[in-house]
Order: sequence, then structure tokens, then C-alpha cells
Amino acid sequence: MNFPSEFVWGVAASAFQIEGAAREDGRGESVWDRFCATRGKVRAGDTGELACDFYHRYPEDIALMRDLGVDAFRFSVAWPRVLPEGRGRVSAAGLDFYDRLVEALLEAGIRPVVCLYHWDLPQALEDEGGWPVRGTAEAFARYAEVVVARLGDRVRDWITHNEPFCTSWLGYGFGIHAPGRTSVSDALAAAHHVLLSHGFAVEVLRSGSPGVEVGIVLDSWPVHAASDAPEDEAAARERDGVANRWFFDPLLRGAYPKDVHADIELPVLDGDLATIATPIDFVGVNNYSRHIVGAAGEVRAPTGAMTDTGWEVYPAGLGEVLLRLHREYGVKSLYVTENGAAFADVRGHDGRVHDLERIDYLRDYIGSVGDAIEAGAPVRGYHLWSLLDNFEWAEGYARRFGLVYVDYPTLERVPKDSFHWYRELIAAQRAHARGDPAGRAVSRRQTT
Repeated sequence: MNFPSEFVWGVAASAFQIEGAAREDGRGESVWDRFCATRGKVRAGDTGELACDFYHRYPEDIALMRDLGVDAFRFSVAWPRVLPEGRGRVSAAGLDFYDRLVEALLEAGIRPVVCLYHWDLPQALEDEGGWPVRGTAEAFARYAEVVVARLGDRVRDWITHNEPFCTSWLGYGFGIHAPGRTSVSDALAAAHHVLLSHGFAVEVLRSGSPGVEVGIVLDSWPVHAASDAPEDEAAARERDGVANRWFFDPLLRGAYPKDVHADIELPVLDGDLATIATPIDFVGVNNYSRHIVGAAGEVRAPTGAMTDTGWEVYPAGLGEVLLRLHREYGVKSLYVTENGAAFADVRGHDGRVHDLERIDYLRDYIGSVGDAIEAGAPVRGYHLWSLLDNFEWAEGYARRFGLVYVDYPTLERVPKDSFHWYRELIAAQRAHARGDPAGRAVSRRQTT
């Protein structure tokens, strides 16, 4: 696997999943704090109050990233840490934390990639209606203004939102994520206002720090029909419309797909779609698997390994999404902003974590990125999910995605075998880019 010399190798994380310090330095309550405190919503009653304690241990974790050799760290800012009530009063302590984090990353030679929103809406804004109301989009623009005013002199890479589908449908439609609401109309209104807030924020970020690159991250899984029967193909197109085209089309074509939710009136005002379709510098792709859909609903893959989350290991799907966005939607700049797998990692008698399944997974998925590049997809970087084992939303701490094992009772960090594999891959790619004869590409079949 030989990647372009300028290719960015990174890791990713999000505020609520790693930071902890939920009650420190004036941080406000988020919808996830409230959701975790609601009985039966999160596995084993787990919360993000401590998480990985990244808020205090970030120097240790940056040292791990430096040892890993990554170019970039994609992380999110916690809205309620910066504006505890969602708007109005700004927390100096909250901004100070992200200022220190950015400085420490830059000193380590690691590029900060800042995501403004990874699902932790201030509870005060949810109490006013949350994402289904337009006021939340307007508050988001003010939040973006506050953050870029503090960090924009050093941060050149910005993401407005992580996975608008999950924000809207998992939070407001299906109720399995915070805030736990179950309304189709609320989910659609939330999706529109998340996209609208994205458009607002693009302009705010560019105004606050000219020359920055701004994008959005979409969770895109290919949707395949269970068979070539017309009813299965129709069901697959419908699912693709809800999960993918509903977000691709307004962002990249300036219109919602007419064949999706045609019977529901959306809260779209004049000028909204032009705002949503404000040109961006890149699209981030989060991909882990695919959907196989028939007329009777989603079906399990007939063959193939499964991760600990029950997701099929389907490496070709990542390349499929990257090529689709380039060929069908004309996207000229792409990043893989999340990709990884949860497995039932355990420490052996030697104290190490021998996660060979993850290495196999990563080898094949990164290989799929390489194949997409060879086929013409303009992919500029890959961010592995995730650096650390962390709080996995409604699954609590039961799923481990990290390159680094976190012993939750002690918070000890233990690099897994996959950590060392990824480090070797990055080093080999850099050696190849330099023309170093000692460097060699890492085979997809190479084992450790």
C-alpha cells in the first residue's frame, strides 16, 4: 500500500467520549449527561463523568500520539464546556483547556483538526426545543464564532458537524441516543437545522480565520439490495435516500431528494438550501460497514466476519463511498475521518493486548482506501477511530475501539499490538515517500 507523500495519517476522538471532568471548571450539562443519568438508557448505567480523563491526562495521550507518529489528531470541542447554557455566557476556563490542548499538539508536531459538534448539545438548548427548532442553529453559529476567535489563529482544519444522521435520527427519531426522542417529524426538523447550522458555521469560520479549510463529516454506509428482486432494490434505494442522499443532496446539490419523505413538510425557509450548500473544502467520511436491505427490512450478511458491535467486516464499502462522493457528487477533496472496529480485547498474561483481528480489519480497510485513490478518489487522509478505548454512547464502556487499551479502574494506557502495527505502517509510508530504499510498503497480508 503506497499512499501519496502528502497523505495525512491521524487518529480521532470526541469530547464526551474521552474528556471526563463533567462537573469541572464551569462546564454545563449536556444532553448526554442527562441521558446517562436516565435509568435504562446506557448499558450498565455507565456515564461520561470520568471517561478516559483526557481533560487532565491529555499530555500523556499526546505523548502516545507522538510515539505513534501520526500527522493529525481529530477531536471535538464540547459546546457546554465553552458556553455552559448554550448561548450567552462564555466559560474562560473551557476555552483555556482547548487553547492548552492545541498548543500541546502543535508543540508535538501534530496537526489539530477541530470538530465543533460531536453530539453533546447543551441541555439548556434541548430544554428550549433542541435541534428541531431553528434557534439552536442560530446558537450554533454564535458558538462557532466564540471558538474560532480563540483558536483560529492556529487551527487550520475545521469540521462543523459529526454525522448529522446520528444527531437527528438516533437522537430524535429512534430514541437510542440523547436526547432520546422518538418522532419522525422531529428527526427531519433536526436534520434540517443541523445542516443549516453547518452552513452558518462555514461562513463564521471563514470570516473569523481567513484561509482555513472547512468541511463536514458524514456517516455513509453503502446500501445493498438483499437480492435483485424489484421490491428489494426499491427498499434499498429508500434506505439509501434516508441515510445517505438526504444529507449528500442538500449539502452538495442544494436540494433534498424528492423521492424521500415527500409527504412531510419541512421547516425550510427561503435561502436555507443555499446556506446549506455553501461550498466547502472537503467532505469527511465515517465508514465501518454496509447495510443489506430487503423489502422485509435489513438482513444479516450471508458471509463475513463480524465486529464486537455486530457490524459486518466489509472493507470494499469504504472505497465504494469515497468513489461515489467523487463520481456522483463531484467532491474534489475527501478525508476518511473515522474507521475502526471494536473487538473483545483483553490483556494477556504478558500484560499486552494481542488484537490481531483489528490489525486484519485495518489492513483491509486501509487497503480499500488505497484502491479508491488508485481509481481516482481524491482522498487526502485517514483518521483511525480511535486512539483510546472510550465511552461508546449507549453501549457505555462495553465496546473497545482503541489502539490503546484503557484499564478503566486505573485509567492506565496500554498500547495494543494494533498501535504498533499502525505506527509501522505510517513509518513505512513516509520512508517510501522519501524514496528511502529501506522503506517498504506494508502488504495487506502481512502479519505481526
